[in-house]
Amino acid sequence: MKVIHTQRIANDKIALLMNGYSAFAESEEVIRLVNRRIHRNNLNIIVERTNVGCWFIPEQLNKAQ
Repeated sequence: MKVIHTQRIANDKIALLMNGYSAFAESEEVIRLVNRRIHRNNLNIIVERTNVGCWFIPEQLNKAQ
């Protein structure tokens, strides 16, 4: 049986967000860890909760400015 490392999963999701990609998390523990890392790194992320998990979507900067 494999062990799921929630810290590593959260770090992988933050890496996706920092590279401009969206991330999805189902586990409440992973959602909590990702939210903590978003606030710690002052990332501009849109958080959309659904009944099955949570989407984290990076805010796009207006390139015309």
